[in-house]
Amino acid sequence: MLRRKLLKMLTGALPGLTILTDPFARLLAQDEETAAQELPLYGMGIQVDRCIGCGNCMEACKAENNVPPEPTHMRTWVERYVIDSNNEVHVSLLNSRNRTSSQIDEQRNVLRTFFVPKLCNQCENPPCVQVCPVEATFKTEDGVVLVDNERCMGCGYCIQACPYGARYLHPETKTADKCTFCYHRISQGLLPACVNVCPTQARVFGNLKSPASPLTRLRRLKKINVLKPSLNTAPKVLYTDLDGEVR
Repeated sequence: MLRRKLLKMLTGALPGLTILTDPFARLLAQDEETAAQELPLYGMGIQVDRCIGCGNCMEACKAENNVPPEPTHMRTWVERYVIDSNNEVHVSLLNSRNRTSSQIDEQRNVLRTFFVPKLCNQCENPPCVQVCPVEATFKTEDGVVLVDNERCMGCGYCIQACPYGARYLHPETKTADKCTFCYHRISQGLLPACVNVCPTQARVFGNLKSPASPLTRLRRLKKINVLKPSLNTAPKVLYTDLDGEVR
């Protein structure tokens, strides 16, 4: 910061020193480029074949982030997909009442069933940021989309713009709310609450830029898919073993 101010003073007061101060400019540019490279780019991997539908992630998220108890207010949720003998797809929201559905499955003559965790996709090209009229929704330098509750006026534009249904209006604050990757935790070097409690490691969190990140390893070892790729939002929530029926 001091070098930047000095550079401005020298070039403003003595234009003839431009050549002499060029090395400073080059150093500043190098410093900024290095700083950008050092910043992490956070992402999450979801291994669908490992999710057992225990619901621990939802409970941990609600407790960690003070999410209202209403079922329509969730930062993360798990969908149960059932494919019957007619190849019809039945999707239900996992909760304490439908974690065991063997009788219903028998009636449907189920071919297969699986669980798909969902959350804010932390898009690289987030539609929610584009439509916010007061810039309350923004993307951090490390790739996480957040909401400034002090600026948000609760218009709901971002909720409508999100193609993943990942936002809701908080009944107490009257502002938009959603998954933040537990930003208050990851900024301290901790894992998101949902990742921390997953018993099967279905959720993998890490730095997409780091070769040593568990998320980088997951991308190297498995085929990666994203939800609704045709929208070109460039999600940073990545799925493995994603069934073609998932929407």
